[in-house]
Amino acid sequence: MTTAARAFVGLGANLPGSHGTPREALDAAIAALDTLASSSLQKVSRLYVSDPVDATGPPFFNRVAQLQTCLSPEALLDELQGIEDRFGRERPYRNAPRTLDLDLLMVDDLQWQTPRLILPHPRMHERLFVLMPLAELDPTLVIAGRGTVADCLAAVQASQSQRCRPSE
Repeated sequence: MTTAARAFVGLGANLPGSHGTPREALDAAIAALDTLASSSLQKVSRLYVSDPVDATGPPFFNRVAQLQTCLSPEALLDELQGIEDRFGRERPYRNAPRTLDLDLLMVDDLQWQTPRLILPHPRMHERLFVLMPLAELDPTLVIAGRGTVADCLAAVQASQSQRCRPSE
Protein backbone atom coordinates (compact mmCIF):
# COMPACT_ATOMS: atom_id res chain seq x y z
CA MET A 1 0.00 0.00 0.00
CA THR A 2 1.36 3.42 -0.84
CA THR A 3 -0.80 5.46 1.52
CA ALA A 4 -1.42 4.74 5.16
CA ALA A 5 -4.53 2.73 5.98
CA ARG A 6 -6.39 2.25 9.23
CA ALA A 7 -6.28 -1.41 10.28
CA PHE A 8 -7.94 -3.14 13.21
CA VAL A 9 -6.44 -6.23 14.84
CA GLY A 10 -8.26 -8.51 17.27
CA LEU A 11 -6.08 -10.02 20.00
CA GLY A 12 -6.98 -13.03 22.10
CA ALA A 13 -5.34 -15.56 24.41
CA ASN A 14 -6.54 -18.18 26.86
CA LEU A 15 -3.41 -20.22 27.65
CA PRO A 16 -0.23 -19.21 29.46
CA GLY A 17 2.91 -19.30 27.36
CA SER A 18 6.43 -17.97 27.05
CA HIS A 19 5.15 -14.42 27.64
CA GLY A 20 3.31 -15.29 30.86
CA THR A 21 -0.40 -15.32 31.54
CA PRO A 22 -2.90 -14.56 28.77
CA ARG A 23 -3.14 -10.97 30.10
CA GLU A 24 0.62 -10.59 30.03
CA ALA A 25 0.76 -12.09 26.54
CA LEU A 26 -1.72 -9.51 25.26
CA ASP A 27 0.33 -6.69 26.80
CA ALA A 28 3.47 -8.08 25.15
CA ALA A 29 1.61 -8.50 21.83
CA ILE A 30 0.53 -4.85 21.96
CA ALA A 31 4.19 -3.90 22.46
CA ALA A 32 5.10 -6.09 19.45
CA LEU A 33 2.43 -4.40 17.32
CA ASP A 34 3.91 -1.05 18.30
CA THR A 35 7.22 -2.05 16.66
CA LEU A 36 5.85 -3.16 13.27
CA ALA A 37 7.64 -1.62 10.30
CA SER A 38 5.68 0.91 8.25
CA SER A 39 2.99 0.98 10.94
CA SER A 40 2.10 2.85 14.09
CA LEU A 41 -0.12 1.83 16.96
CA GLN A 42 -2.95 4.36 17.30
CA LYS A 43 -5.36 3.03 19.94
CA VAL A 44 -5.91 -0.05 22.08
CA SER A 45 -9.13 -1.09 23.79
CA ARG A 46 -9.25 -2.15 27.38
CA LEU A 47 -9.14 -5.84 28.22
CA TYR A 48 -12.25 -8.02 27.93
CA VAL A 49 -12.93 -11.55 29.18
CA SER A 50 -15.13 -13.91 27.21
CA ASP A 51 -16.17 -17.53 27.15
CA PRO A 52 -14.70 -19.54 24.26
CA VAL A 53 -16.94 -19.45 21.15
CA ASP A 54 -17.08 -22.66 19.10
CA ALA A 55 -14.22 -23.91 21.27
CA THR A 56 -13.33 -25.36 24.64
CA GLY A 57 -10.87 -24.31 27.29
CA PRO A 58 -10.49 -21.49 29.79
CA PRO A 59 -11.95 -18.01 29.25
CA PHE A 60 -10.30 -15.78 26.66
CA PHE A 61 -8.79 -12.38 27.26
CA ASN A 62 -9.41 -10.07 24.29
CA ARG A 63 -8.49 -6.62 23.02
CA VAL A 64 -8.63 -4.73 19.73
CA ALA A 65 -5.82 -2.54 18.45
CA GLN A 66 -6.00 0.15 15.79
CA LEU A 67 -2.95 0.61 13.58
CA GLN A 68 -2.02 3.07 10.89
CA THR A 69 -0.09 1.05 8.32
CA CYS A 70 1.47 1.28 4.89
CA LEU A 71 1.74 -2.53 4.69
CA SER A 72 -0.49 -4.41 2.27
CA PRO A 73 -3.13 -6.62 3.92
CA GLU A 74 -1.13 -9.76 3.06
CA ALA A 75 2.12 -8.25 4.41
CA LEU A 76 0.35 -7.19 7.61
CA LEU A 77 -1.07 -10.71 7.97
CA ASP A 78 2.46 -12.11 7.58
CA GLU A 79 3.67 -9.80 10.37
CA LEU A 80 0.78 -10.82 12.65
CA GLN A 81 1.43 -14.51 12.07
CA GLY A 82 5.12 -13.94 12.79
CA ILE A 83 4.22 -12.43 16.16
CA GLU A 84 1.93 -15.41 16.90
CA ASP A 85 4.78 -17.79 16.06
CA ARG A 86 7.17 -15.94 18.38
CA PHE A 87 4.58 -16.30 21.15
CA GLY A 88 4.41 -20.07 20.68
CA ARG A 89 1.10 -20.23 18.82
CA GLU A 90 0.20 -23.77 17.85
CA ARG A 91 -2.66 -24.87 15.63
CA PRO A 92 -3.35 -28.50 16.53
CA TYR A 93 -7.01 -28.18 15.45
CA ARG A 94 -9.57 -25.52 14.55
CA ASN A 95 -10.40 -23.18 17.47
CA ALA A 96 -7.89 -24.84 19.79
CA PRO A 97 -6.97 -22.96 22.99
CA ARG A 98 -4.08 -20.62 22.28
CA THR A 99 -1.27 -18.57 23.74
CA LEU A 100 -1.98 -15.77 21.26
CA ASP A 101 -4.37 -15.16 18.41
CA LEU A 102 -4.06 -12.09 16.18
CA ASP A 103 -6.86 -11.59 13.67
CA LEU A 104 -6.75 -8.93 10.99
CA LEU A 105 -10.31 -7.62 11.23
CA MET A 106 -10.42 -4.73 8.78
CA VAL A 107 -8.22 -2.49 6.67
CA ASP A 108 -10.10 0.74 5.95
CA ASP A 109 -13.23 -0.21 4.01
CA LEU A 110 -11.36 -2.73 1.89
CA GLN A 111 -13.23 -5.84 0.80
CA TRP A 112 -10.62 -8.49 0.09
CA GLN A 113 -10.81 -12.22 -0.49
CA THR A 114 -7.91 -14.57 -1.14
CA PRO A 115 -7.41 -18.18 -0.05
CA ARG A 116 -5.64 -16.99 3.12
CA LEU A 117 -7.35 -13.69 3.97
CA ILE A 118 -10.89 -12.34 3.91
CA LEU A 119 -11.58 -8.71 4.83
CA PRO A 120 -13.52 -7.66 6.68
CA HIS A 121 -13.08 -10.72 8.89
CA PRO A 122 -16.04 -12.95 8.01
CA ARG A 123 -17.29 -13.54 11.58
CA MET A 124 -16.36 -10.31 13.32
CA HIS A 125 -19.95 -9.00 13.17
CA GLU A 126 -21.10 -12.04 15.21
CA ARG A 127 -18.55 -11.93 18.02
CA LEU A 128 -19.02 -9.94 21.22
CA PHE A 129 -15.33 -10.34 22.04
CA VAL A 130 -14.55 -8.37 18.86
CA LEU A 131 -17.48 -5.95 18.79
CA MET A 132 -17.27 -4.76 22.40
CA PRO A 133 -13.62 -3.65 22.25
CA LEU A 134 -14.05 -2.39 18.68
CA ALA A 135 -17.05 -0.28 19.75
CA GLU A 136 -14.85 1.25 22.42
CA LEU A 137 -12.44 2.41 19.70
CA ASP A 138 -14.96 3.47 17.02
CA PRO A 139 -18.68 2.61 17.37
CA THR A 140 -19.48 4.37 14.06
CA LEU A 141 -17.03 2.24 12.07
CA VAL A 142 -18.87 0.55 9.19
CA ILE A 143 -18.32 -3.17 8.62
CA ALA A 144 -18.88 -3.62 4.88
CA GLY A 145 -22.20 -5.28 4.21
CA ARG A 146 -23.09 -5.43 7.92
CA GLY A 147 -23.61 -1.89 9.21
CA THR A 148 -21.92 0.01 12.00
CA VAL A 149 -20.08 -1.66 14.83
CA ALA A 150 -22.67 -0.24 17.25
CA ASP A 151 -25.55 -1.75 15.26
CA CYS A 152 -23.84 -5.14 14.99
CA LEU A 153 -23.08 -5.09 18.71
CA ALA A 154 -26.70 -4.34 19.60
CA ALA A 155 -27.92 -7.15 17.33
CA VAL A 156 -25.55 -9.71 18.85
CA GLN A 157 -26.36 -8.64 22.41
CA ALA A 158 -30.07 -9.00 21.68
CA SER A 159 -29.90 -12.37 19.95
CA GLN A 160 -27.15 -14.45 21.52
CA SER A 161 -26.10 -15.75 24.87
CA GLN A 162 -22.38 -15.05 24.47
CA ARG A 163 -20.77 -13.67 27.58
CA CYS A 164 -18.17 -10.96 27.37
CA ARG A 165 -17.29 -8.33 29.94
CA PRO A 166 -14.56 -5.82 30.64
CA SER A 167 -11.80 -7.31 32.75
CA GLU A 168 -11.34 -5.97 36.24
